[in-house]
Amino acid sequence: MILLRSSLYFVCLVIITVIFATVIITVGLLLPFKQRSALANGWGMSNLWLLSKICNLNYEIKGLENIPETGCIILSKHQSAWETLALRGLLPPSQAWVLKRELLWVPFFGWALMALQAIGIDRKSGRAAMSQVVKEGEKHLKQGHNVIIFPEGTRVAPGERRRYGAGGAILAHHSKFPVVPIALNSGIFWRRRDLKKYPGTVQVIIGPPIEVEGLKSSEINQKAEAWIESTMETLPQRLDN
Repeated sequence: MILLRSSLYFVCLVIITVIFATVIITVGLLLPFKQRSALANGWGMSNLWLLSKICNLNYEIKGLENIPETGCIILSKHQSAWETLALRGLLPPSQAWVLKRELLWVPFFGWALMALQAIGIDRKSGRAAMSQVVKEGEKHLKQGHNVIIFPEGTRVAPGERRRYGAGGAILAHHSKFPVVPIALNSGIFWRRRDLKKYPGTVQVIIGPPIEVEGLKSSEINQKAEAWIESTMETLPQRLDN
């Protein structure tokens, strides 16, 4: 039954992605960035609704009040594809995502990402990618947008850790905008490279802003990692039997 429900959700995901992407890259391009972004938030919330109704996969979120009204850099734990859908819907609309540029080439989905001014980087380009994140990220921040980064760079299974990349911290150091950390446990319900979505409740905790004035990028990274990983220890990391 879990596989059947998960397959049905996947079909629905494809359909609504094509619909929302088409609207964003046509009508949406005529709208200001905030309204265009609101359309994308509608896509995220639609996915959360479908996951709840079809897969009985729900969520609880704490700390939304910690996100400043002005721009910030959001560094989130990355365990699953779930947060790429959910954070798009749950966070304030004006978002700029840092992601691998190959995603921009995916039909419909990637075209919508380009319309939403995602920062697509070549992970193999090293310093060039870092410079791109700082240049484009700072531009978004000054416009009041939130820049969203997964510092581990890829999905990491529950209970495991991966080295935190410095891109978000370097952006914070240069721009002086605060960092907001996020911890979540989505990976126990929606596993990497697995079609199945298990029923339950994903827990999301948004931490208080980390003020970066006077801190080195390495210190910013350490503070964000320490908060995320210590908070992860308070969240369930396995399915209930």
